[in-house]
Amino acid sequence: MTTPGNLPSPGAATLRHPVRFVEASGHRLEYVDIPAHQVRRPPLVFLHEGLGSVAMWRDFPARVAAVTGCRAIAYSRYGSGRSSRRIEPYLPRFMHEEALRILPVLRAELGIASPVLIGHSTGASMALIHAGAEGSDVAGLVVMAPLVFVEQSNLDSIRAAQAVYRTTDMRQKLARYHDDVDGVFWGWNDIWLDSRFRSWSIADDLRGIRCPILAILGDDDPYSTPAQIDAIRHSAVSAAGLEFLKLPDCRHSPHRDQSSTVIDAIGRFVDALPA
Repeated sequence: MTTPGNLPSPGAATLRHPVRFVEASGHRLEYVDIPAHQVRRPPLVFLHEGLGSVAMWRDFPARVAAVTGCRAIAYSRYGSGRSSRRIEPYLPRFMHEEALRILPVLRAELGIASPVLIGHSTGASMALIHAGAEGSDVAGLVVMAPLVFVEQSNLDSIRAAQAVYRTTDMRQKLARYHDDVDGVFWGWNDIWLDSRFRSWSIADDLRGIRCPILAILGDDDPYSTPAQIDAIRHSAVSAAGLEFLKLPDCRHSPHRDQSSTVIDAIGRFVDALPA
């Protein structure tokens, strides 16, 4: 989720790599594919937040690719960025839909084997769900501001975003990154505030995770709290280790607020993975 007032500037949106499109589960998805420059390194797949897109990552995937030597793929989910506009309404299992139906097809289409999934917010939740699925082949997880269950503080922040979207230039800023900006914002906002979503939890999905996890959280995150990290620790009992990096002077977007620290941590995490 994008914290209002913390949107990236449009001038910094380019990844300096060509944007391409791929068909996955009947949807045209935009993506950027940065080649590896070291051998025997796992590919990285970047999963964006609820209001995110390829362009909103700015140069973060390219910087991580440069440090790790890995191939890096960032894509805009169905309905986001320049990908196909979403027709269906968001339902409480929309994250499972992405993680279990669309992401496996995308991986097959792009030849992505044993990746490290780098997810932010709802993208982190999708990464966790995907890695926990039976037969999932994931080398590692980097989850920034992950969400495992619904907290009241989370809902309060999402409800407050409505007024910001209606009364400030947030809509105009987001429109630079999305073909269907209203569909993106209200789809995200409405499903989180839907009464059916109040009991949402992915705790059971985490029990199948076998790979190492790096969890990153800002001290001042208005959406995710340390309780979310505790939920990962308590549920991902078969994971090959959990490292928790808590960052001061950081809100909901560690890769923007503390980018150098986060990139260094990802580099160390990837280096420590089994060859």
